[in-house]
Amino acid sequence: MDTDFWHERWQANQIGFHQDEINTHLERFWPALEQGHDKRVFVPLCGKSHDMHWLQQQGYRVIGSELSPLAVEAYFSEHGLAPEKQQALHFTRWQHDNIEILCGDFFRLDSSDVGTIDAFYDRASLIALTPAQRPVYAKQLANLLGKGTPGLLVTLDYNQPDMNGPPFAVSAAEVERLFGNDFKIKQVYSFDALAENTKFREKGLTELSEQAYHLTRR
Repeated sequence: MDTDFWHERWQANQIGFHQDEINTHLERFWPALEQGHDKRVFVPLCGKSHDMHWLQQQGYRVIGSELSPLAVEAYFSEHGLAPEKQQALHFTRWQHDNIEILCGDFFRLDSSDVGTIDAFYDRASLIALTPAQRPVYAKQLANLLGKGTPGLLVTLDYNQPDMNGPPFAVSAAEVERLFGNDFKIKQVYSFDALAENTKFREKGLTELSEQAYHLTRR
């Protein structure tokens, strides 16, 4: 899966990964990270997620990273915002008050692009990536964060041969392999989610679980 894949998904409005509601794991498990108001929260591969709006409502400054300009434009439009745009070398910065989205390739960002990050949130980034891309993603995320930076990671797990991703299956063992060297990992939630996910049952899945983790940069 290359960048063209995601551009084509947004152009065709094939965005089943987008949630119209705030993610319940964010509401439940984010407060335990104990981040004070006005902290900067990084949301990689953010799409037009409403979760960013929820984080803003809690008093955070949000910085997202998104490949598709259609997704970025949709976020600001749907929230009635008129962002300022500033072109940089590898991305365009869209900003309005305490929300900014860097539109470009996440894998080309460096710490000077994102600035100081106090916490991060990943609901649909890791599970959107192929097995070959996930180690590169985990290392890039680690490189953008300072020591002690906490975050919330949400994943799905199922029998991968039963369905083509994305979303891809990511097991607890893989989370440990990907992040164990650079992060402290604590699984805070695991739930059998098949019964409440009709679309996955229709695709032939016989098992599906959701996991949430607190990660802290070592």
